[in-house]
Amino acid sequence: MLREAILHIPMSQYAHGIDERHLVFRIRSAKGDLTACTLYYADRACRVNPVLFTSQPMRLAASDTLYDYFEVVLEAPYTRVCYYFELSDGQETILYYADQFTQKHADERSEYYQFPFNHRNDIAEVPAWLKEAVVYNIFPDSFATSKEYIAEKAKAAYFNATVTTGQNGGTLRGIADNITYLLNLGINCIYVNPIFAAEEYHKYDLLDYYHIDPCFGTNEDFKVLVDSCHKSGIRVIIDGVFNHCGWHFFAFEDVVQNGENSRYKDWFYRLTYPVVRPDNGEEIPNYDCFAYERKMPKLNTANPEVEQYFCDVGRYWVKEFDIDGWRLDVANEVNFDFWRAFRRAVKAVKPDCVLIGEVWESAQPWLRGDMFDSSMNYDLRKNCRDFFALEQIDADGFDARVTAMRMRYTQNILYGQLNLLDSHDVSRFFTLCGEDKARFKLAVIFQMTFVGIPSVFYGDEKGLAGRLEHEYRRPMYWGTDESGLFQFYQRLIAIRKQHQALIEGGFKTISAEKGSGLYAYERANADETIVILLNASSEHVEIGNFISQGQELLAREGLECNSLSPYGYTIFKR
Repeated sequence: MLREAILHIPMSQYAHGIDERHLVFRIRSAKGDLTACTLYYADRACRVNPVLFTSQPMRLAASDTLYDYFEVVLEAPYTRVCYYFELSDGQETILYYADQFTQKHADERSEYYQFPFNHRNDIAEVPAWLKEAVVYNIFPDSFATSKEYIAEKAKAAYFNATVTTGQNGGTLRGIADNITYLLNLGINCIYVNPIFAAEEYHKYDLLDYYHIDPCFGTNEDFKVLVDSCHKSGIRVIIDGVFNHCGWHFFAFEDVVQNGENSRYKDWFYRLTYPVVRPDNGEEIPNYDCFAYERKMPKLNTANPEVEQYFCDVGRYWVKEFDIDGWRLDVANEVNFDFWRAFRRAVKAVKPDCVLIGEVWESAQPWLRGDMFDSSMNYDLRKNCRDFFALEQIDADGFDARVTAMRMRYTQNILYGQLNLLDSHDVSRFFTLCGEDKARFKLAVIFQMTFVGIPSVFYGDEKGLAGRLEHEYRRPMYWGTDESGLFQFYQRLIAIRKQHQALIEGGFKTISAEKGSGLYAYERANADETIVILLNASSEHVEIGNFISQGQELLAREGLECNSLSPYGYTIFKR
């Protein structure tokens, strides 16, 4: 037995509650090493000595390149548990607890692994509505000016004495005018990039957190948009930029004008005086910024005044406009205590208001139930890019990465991850596919059928392309869809909504072999099993072992008897 590969971490994704009655336990071992793994659990307050344990076999839940992951969902008759593992590799059987390997039981129950108490408030839960969501991410300047129309003209407006700008003429009314379009696609949630007053067209350099940018409309326009969306069954998430502000935000303006005498000097980081706004982007500012963006001074969110100010902002838009969530920009560069306070402030007004952090890497520290409900799953995009778009890895390598995504988080959090192929910060996935619809479709199928919440960036459903910033943020195409992608998205979203297994079901890999482009998996709940076969290769692949007569085909392309043609797929109900 390869003992050095064994890993269990109490009170983590390896041991967590999913509700008040159910606990999940996981343990990692070397790939192919263990033949059996059993969980033994007992009441940690048991008055009998030795403790009376109950056994529960664990199943092999996932594998990656190096490891196997065993898992069991335990319906415990008590909320406090002590436990250990019995591990067998066919040659020896050992007990594992307290990070020790042994052949004997402990003398005291306190020496075993402990799940001290399954507290309701410690369970990381995702708002129920989010699990049912299909999100449409709108970059407001580029989406629409009115119904199925974008002006494609630069514009400027004044907010107080500062000029704000737009490049393409998108407005909030334009979004509201196209709710029917969103409904027709199957969308039930929109996430809108920043809409508050700011100088640049992207609106990440904020002037004011209480007013809509005049290039986009008014606060009343936003109220109409939210109300119209809600009447149509569409939730609304907006972008919160609290890591940094803009040059002419009142507090930074005061620092520039008054220097060391400014009462707001502690709202910012590492100021040297006099504070000077650099004339060009080549100069290094004498204050901390987001990256080296001179027009985005970094806020000191550890300052109690700053924390209070932005908690008030968070509450305001929830209370006054009834938004359904915040996507939180540069979330990993803001201190933890700020996010905990922000969560308390927002959830006090609307408990099911969702908080989604922009974290490009593992977001574990922020997803323990005290900060965010979800994060943007850029790993899904990266892994789909390497498998479907660039064909740099085989099915085995892709599945190893899928396992990493699945085992990284607690079960509830996994089902709330925001799964994206595109955003306003990256090249269009369609472009990475060489504008090859066949490869693009495979990635979209995976996005729509994997565990978590699919997020469609505006225009993906029309085949918008673009590698550089001005290209991937280009105006929405409102002409006739010649690509057929709109209908493709429409069909996949409908399939997702019609089959609860794709929303709440488990995930199991069926086939992912080395050197192969065939990736097969299933999503299953108690009522149904949905099987997805994707051929991400230029060769025909045999699938006779996976499909048989009488199964309900939900979608297919390139299905030929017992084989899939290059870049073909099939989705069926078993």
